[in-house]
Amino acid sequence: MADKKMWGGRFAGTTAASMEAYSESVSFDWRLYAEDIRGSQAHARMLARRGFLTDDEAGRICEGLDAVRGEIEAGRFTWKTGLEDVHMNIESRLTEIIGPLGGKLHTARSRNDQVALDFRLHVAARIAVWQERLAELVRVYLDRAKEHGDTLLPGCTHFQPAQPVSLAHHLLAYCQMFRRDHERLADCLKRVRVMPLGAAALAGTTHPVDPVMVAEDLGMDVIFANSMDAVADRDFAIEAVFAGSLIMTHLSRMCEEVIIWANPNFGYVRLPDDYSTGSSIMPQKKNPDSCEIMRGKTGRVVGALTGLLVLVKGLPMTYNRDMQEDKEPFFDTDRTVTSSLEIMTGLLAKLEFVPEKMLATVERGFLNATELADYLAARGVPFREAHHITGAAVAYAEGRGVGLEALSLDEFRRFSDLIGDDVYAVLDYRAAVRRRTSPGGTGPDSVQAQINALSAWLGSVR
Repeated sequence: MADKKMWGGRFAGTTAASMEAYSESVSFDWRLYAEDIRGSQAHARMLARRGFLTDDEAGRICEGLDAVRGEIEAGRFTWKTGLEDVHMNIESRLTEIIGPLGGKLHTARSRNDQVALDFRLHVAARIAVWQERLAELVRVYLDRAKEHGDTLLPGCTHFQPAQPVSLAHHLLAYCQMFRRDHERLADCLKRVRVMPLGAAALAGTTHPVDPVMVAEDLGMDVIFANSMDAVADRDFAIEAVFAGSLIMTHLSRMCEEVIIWANPNFGYVRLPDDYSTGSSIMPQKKNPDSCEIMRGKTGRVVGALTGLLVLVKGLPMTYNRDMQEDKEPFFDTDRTVTSSLEIMTGLLAKLEFVPEKMLATVERGFLNATELADYLAARGVPFREAHHITGAAVAYAEGRGVGLEALSLDEFRRFSDLIGDDVYAVLDYRAAVRRRTSPGGTGPDSVQAQINALSAWLGSVR
């Protein structure tokens, strides 16, 4: 327990040991050390510009902070829970290194605006990593899509076979999800990179500080508009975790499909050994554990989002100590999102698709029924009537245990005299895919347009 707190001037007694253990945050907020040091160095340079420090004093402070960073990164720094948090630990060590000058660093700032700055810098840095991982994942999806433009897959609605699509088209749907995630993060950054330093505890400061200079020094986009909001706002962290929740939700949807497709009853994919596990008693098993764990971790991130929302829902203005609980949900989300994106990228790159199994499902699922209905509609039959005619033909073929394409022309004409020999070309599954030429459709030209657009987007974000 520290003998004297940095804030302890009006206190005669000491903090109870149980309270000290209960209230410390350095056991987790030490992760903000790099941002705390960067922010403090920028603050020192601003104080020198404004005449609160000489250039020599600011230089000594910055050099001392570099020394503290070196100790931390070399594993020689002793984190003290009695000093409560990352900020006090660093300031205390700085003062040990450079003497009383270290005490001048806190001029014109509070821990309230200091922690807001540190956390914003950290969230911004981690979002940039998420964006890099998302772009790499989209690149792998794009590469696999290019391999499977001719592979047919049963497209489903209600998890029932509906219409044939190309596997490329299916994979490109995930590219759109992850592209939106990337763009959502870019938009989120606009609200993360806001400079709060200068708000002090809540009311601003009497000192003529220059938050614009500090913002430019640290690469922040704008400065705060209201000092109370600057220290009270945690929307940026909530929004980042929300974006992380959506990333995990999209990953989980792919996980679900891989888990289903890997089941031998489907057999659409073969799992790579290095992203699977076996059974302790059943030698034949290859379990999609990477996908199952990721699906489970999605709930963990959604839980972090819920926790943050509940944390702030009843807080009065401005800073409240409850807010030290804002960091662990983000740290945990960051670990989960970053590792999950890496795992999915590696899994997808090695996942083996089995086109013949996909095609077999296409051929036994009456996935060309819509083609027959459209064929009749093109010959003047009202679509609702064409739908009924086709449904009757499907029921008949199902009773015979064959596909629509196996019916004879005489059998077709039981249902409509308008059906001619040309129906067989229409019922061809690959032709059905080729005819989907509408923008964003599964036809080859539309798929290639999607590939081109995504390739251009990847080039722009890199």
